[in-house]
Amino acid sequence: MTTVRLPLFPLNSVLFPGLVIPLNIFEERYRAMMRTLLKIPEDEPRRFAVVAIRDGHEVAPSAPGMPDPTALPERGAAAGFGPDPARAFHGVGCVADAATIRERADGTFEVLATGTTRVRLLSVDASGPFLVAELQELAEEPGDEAGALAEGVLRAFREYRKRLAGARERSLSTGAELPDQPSVVSYLVAAAMVLDTPTKQRLLQAPDTSSRLRDELRLLRTETAIIRSLPSLPAVDLTHGPTSLN
Repeated sequence: MTTVRLPLFPLNSVLFPGLVIPLNIFEERYRAMMRTLLKIPEDEPRRFAVVAIRDGHEVAPSAPGMPDPTALPERGAAAGFGPDPARAFHGVGCVADAATIRERADGTFEVLATGTTRVRLLSVDASGPFLVAELQELAEEPGDEAGALAEGVLRAFREYRKRLAGARERSLSTGAELPDQPSVVSYLVAAAMVLDTPTKQRLLQAPDTSSRLRDELRLLRTETAIIRSLPSLPAVDLTHGPTSLN
């Protein structure tokens, strides 16, 4: 079993391998993480792990408030995640490689990172200035009939994009080349679909590529049928997680 110890960045969203994610870093615990990553030479990977939050807050409370106006705000690496942070996160996440870490004049950071490898969360260490996790790297197994399933998913995804563009009364680019490698297809479609976090998490932790593609094919057919019958799309993100202070 290959394990790795990396800084841990919890988010209210799911990161997939191959997905590029921009991050606006302003909390001190994550500033400390970025300062540590900047000490790694530029020609070496500046890696951290991203996990989706199961319970808790992406941003720690910043001031006393309801229901107890006298309570002090939580501080520290695990603020907002309870006494056992590992229980607040989903068990499978993704390693991110920070291609760009730019510090602003006010000490905050702009970060651009790319998802690389799936990992299983084994334990979380909250003793330092930021969370650090012990992680097991997960291999991506193809499963059965991955190639044929990927072709079916791509056809269904193209139809889904057309319906989605119509429902949102705007156009989506259809000229871009889509990949044909089954694992890449599975992650691209999982990232691109309008789904809630638990469903995206289910796709991330699928046991193999074929299982993920089969699930996506069912979802694409269902979602396309729903979009076809609705005049507009619900804002699914508004129903999940606390309101961010940003």
